[in-house]
Amino acid sequence: MLRRVESADLTAVPEVRHALRELLSHWRERESAEVAELLTSELVTNALVHTEHGAVVKATVADSRLRVEVRDFIDAPPTPNAPTQDDGTHGRGLVLVDGLADAWGVLSQGLGKMVWFELNAETA
Repeated sequence: MLRRVESADLTAVPEVRHALRELLSHWRERESAEVAELLTSELVTNALVHTEHGAVVKATVADSRLRVEVRDFIDAPPTPNAPTQDDGTHGRGLVLVDGLADAWGVLSQGLGKMVWFELNAETA
C-alpha cells in the first residue's frame, strides 16, 4: 500500500485506515491488524497535524510481519511525551506506538523523516 496524504487533510486518516484494512483483510494476524490500524492512524495524524507538507504512507506485509512507514517533510524528530490528564486525547500517539509495536523508529530522509513501526517482527 502506498498513499500520499495532503497537508491538514484529516479526512485522509480514515481513508488510510480503510486502505490498510483492505491490505490486511487476508492477513492471518487478525489481532495485529486492529493494532496496525490504530498505530497507523496515530502516525498519520501526527504527520498531518505537526507538518505543513503532507505525508507519504507505505505499508508492506511479508508472511506474518507488517511494516508501516509514514514519511513527512519536516526534519524535527518526533518526541514521545507521557500525556498528562489535562491533555485529553493529545500526546498519546508515539506512546501507543512504543507500547504496542514490536519495533519502531525514526529515520532521517534528507528532507524530512520517516517514522516506522513493525508488528510481529522477529526479535533477536
